[in-house]
Amino acid sequence: MIATKKISDEALNFVSGGDAEETADDSRFLNVLLRGQPWHCDRLGEWSVRLGDYDDDIKGSWALVNVNAIIHSGGLFTGGDPNEYYVNGQRVSQEQARQYAMNYMGKHLKRSDWDW
Repeated sequence: MIATKKISDEALNFVSGGDAEETADDSRFLNVLLRGQPWHCDRLGEWSVRLGDYDDDIKGSWALVNVNAIIHSGGLFTGGDPNEYYVNGQRVSQEQARQYAMNYMGKHLKRSDWDW
C-alpha cells in the first residue's frame, strides 16, 4: 500500500527543531548573529547540548531578538520535543524565527556564515 497523503509544507515547518542537533544549530546561529552584544549564548555542538543544560541560555538569546522560544532539547538518551518559536504571540517555524531575528538585527546571514 502506498501512502497518498503528504504533510503540508506549512505543517512541516513546525516540525523542524526540537532535538539536540537543531538546538545546537540555534546556538550557532544566535552566537554569530548576536556577536558583539553584551550577552549571547555560546556555540554548542549536539553532544554539549545533550550533556548540559543550555535551554535557558538559548531561550535568552532568542529573547534578545524579540523571539519567545520554548526549547526542548532533550537529554543524553532523549531526542527532545519540538521547539516552539513565537513572534508577537504567533507561533512561527524555526526558519521564520531566524528570518525575523535577522531582520530585527539588520544583519542577514547565509547558513554558511554560522553553520561551520
